Amino acid sequence: MGRTSAFDRDDVVRAARDVFWARGYAETGIGELEQATGLKRSSLYHAFGSKKGLFEAVVARYLDEVVRSRIGRLHQADAGPEALERYIAEMRAAIASGTPRAQAGCLLLNAACAPVVDDDPDVRALVTGYTDELRSAIAAGVDSARPEISAGSRAALAEVCASLVIAALAVARVDPDAADRSLEAVLTAVASWDAGAVSVYT
Repeated sequence: MGRTSAFDRDDVVRAARDVFWARGYAETGIGELEQATGLKRSSLYHAFGSKKGLFEAVVARYLDEVVRSRIGRLHQADAGPEALERYIAEMRAAIASGTPRAQAGCLLLNAACAPVVDDDPDVRALVTGYTDELRSAIAAGVDSARPEISAGSRAALAEVCASLVIAALAVARVDPDAADRSLEAVLTAVASWDAGAVSVYT
């Protein structure tokens, strides 16, 4: 019969998440993870395989608890035309709150700015998967907000809005005012987008 782990995996992932979120993937050392989780290196490696394996578990939890709880509402059939506006308002309020997590910025985009993304295809895939989910959700929000414009115009608008949101999340850690301006620009773009605009991607 296998030995039962003497620790709660969820608690370990949450503790590691706080370290990765504050420090970034590349800058986080195993010693810091040992201190935060209360586990020795051998126990962390036994449970998660590697630092990257622990980060992957953290990302999965981050996506479920932080990201999808917000962007998932943009995909709902009854989201309504104000869904994207509400999402942006939530993001602006979170950044303006000044909480430690708000000051830490976006866990995954922080990782995207580190050299490890160029060297590690698995971490790069995690970041790309996240931005793809975000773009898809924002496109759904744009479809609900501006159903009267053509599909090509909505695609172009969605690309602009997604780029502005990603830019805001990327700079929130170092310049929350700039992040807020980027998010405000999303609302301006949605309200004023020319129905004749078409996407360069179609």
